[in-house]
Amino acid sequence: MSSMLLTNGSRSRGADIAVRSALVSDLYDAGALGELEADIGRWLAMFADATPTVRAVDRADGDERRWFVRMAGEEKDITTVWITLGQRTLRYETYVMPAPEENAGELYEHLLRRNERLIGAHFSIGIEDAVFLRGELPLPAVTADELDRAIGTLYATVEQVFGGLLRIGFASRFSTS
Repeated sequence: MSSMLLTNGSRSRGADIAVRSALVSDLYDAGALGELEADIGRWLAMFADATPTVRAVDRADGDERRWFVRMAGEEKDITTVWITLGQRTLRYETYVMPAPEENAGELYEHLLRRNERLIGAHFSIGIEDAVFLRGELPLPAVTADELDRAIGTLYATVEQVFGGLLRIGFASRFSTS
């Protein structure tokens, strides 16, 4: 791609279109996906063996390329990270908490401010307005180290914020009246 750069450091319009086309068509075929799927399975088995907090690594039923990594925590009893292999990306996500019963605006502002500091993950609102922590990697970037970083980021972030989020979103349950 560097050959497409002009001498002043900008790309020509045609080069920009070529770069975007190359990224959009970066689709893994069945063979490449199969190899990456096997690698991920091996990495997760090694991760489970080396990580005392891991309680289980399971595979989704059927044809879906999806794994579940269940980890024990101190703030949240169990954090489950779902890892899904697609044709272009690897998605990872975890359920953080249900929709807040109160102080929703304060809670969402808190999450948005935390998003600014997170690398490789972001808080989002999912089904039934529950709070999730999600991230995604392009398949060429998927390595054992990146998988470890992704799972570790989700787990550590949930452990760090879970209690505080509950105290905001369910404040009346924590009042000492």
